[in-house]
Amino acid sequence: MVKEVSPDLFCIQIPLPDSPLKNLNAYLVRSHDRHLLIDTGLNHEECLQAMQEGLKAIGVDMVDTDIFITHFHADHFSLVPKLITPSTRVYFNRSDAEQVEHWTGFDSLIKHAEQHGFPSKQLNSLFDEHPAAKFGSDWAPDFQLLDDGQKLSVGDYQFECIETPGHTLGHTCLYEAEKKILVSGDHILIDISPNIQCWEEGRNPLKSYMESLKKTWELDVELVLPGHRRIFKDHRSRVEELISHHEQRLMEVLTILKMGAMTGYETAARMSWDIRADSWDAFPVAQQWFATGEAIAHLRYLEEDGDILRSTDAEVGVVKFELA
Repeated sequence: MVKEVSPDLFCIQIPLPDSPLKNLNAYLVRSHDRHLLIDTGLNHEECLQAMQEGLKAIGVDMVDTDIFITHFHADHFSLVPKLITPSTRVYFNRSDAEQVEHWTGFDSLIKHAEQHGFPSKQLNSLFDEHPAAKFGSDWAPDFQLLDDGQKLSVGDYQFECIETPGHTLGHTCLYEAEKKILVSGDHILIDISPNIQCWEEGRNPLKSYMESLKKTWELDVELVLPGHRRIFKDHRSRVEELISHHEQRLMEVLTILKMGAMTGYETAARMSWDIRADSWDAFPVAQQWFATGEAIAHLRYLEEDGDILRSTDAEVGVVKFELA
């Protein structure tokens, strides 16, 4: 499905097979010179077909089109190799580009998950079915790196890069100040809360995300073009809702830890989730993974604030958290 959401700015709905997100919103900015495609979809035949049909309906060719990727997740990035031509420039943020270039697989993620109590027997089957494994890409193009505040001109649109780390290390939105449009990627979504996970020591992605939300609250925006679900207005109300959501989550984690020291996995099992399942054990393993990553992000935030402490079992190397 293709819809013109602003003059010469189109939304192309790309299906995401086997994903609870259902679709990706890719955006095409049409110009008399070179067009710009924002985000792409999975490396999947169904995604490619929908993209090709969308581009044809708009009347553009990839030979005359560059690509901007908001962040390094398979549903936004992985179709790039099937779309680019020798003339295509691929714009990307510096921090996520470094992750792409240094990507060595899931081993480090698996080790970190085990340290936080995720059952080892479930992890191998999880990554066999992970979208990045099934529909990702090992190929990395030569990126045109864009930093926070840099401008990208396409036809009548003058976009500014707004770096919004949290969902990924370098997630970047595009802001059109004169037209008051924000292409938000997965930074701000209307019907769901963006997943903020922590699978690496030494980082505090939830703190980064909260700061990024406050940064985008300051922008003068009339229309938000998100990576998933519906286009919406009144971004400040949504930002406030998301900040409140995570503040409530932090309080929930503190309440859970009153029961005693717990791993990230054990904490996630006791948190409230909007998933149709009778119990934590009935959650699909993929949903347990996302939930545990989000639980660790909240634990890391509380740890850095000094509200909780960690201890590591010397024999098995498992990390647990308890109230300070």
